[in-house]
Amino acid sequence: MSERDPAAARFAVISILRLMGVAMVLGGVVIVSGNSSLPQWAGWVLVVIGMGDTFIVPQMLARRWRTPPE
Repeated sequence: MSERDPAAARFAVISILRLMGVAMVLGGVVIVSGNSSLPQWAGWVLVVIGMGDTFIVPQMLARRWRTPPE
């Protein structure tokens, strides 16, 4: 029985979070541009949350999951 590498799983989680953040930003841009029936403020909220999900959250997780020095 082989064990899974935790680093590979963590990399996958960080990559998926970044992709979801980009998708949220794109959805927010569509809303802000007026191509949706949702209010414009909802698009701006989605853009801000998506930017945080793309740039801030992956760095926080990487720091948290960093191997401690021996």
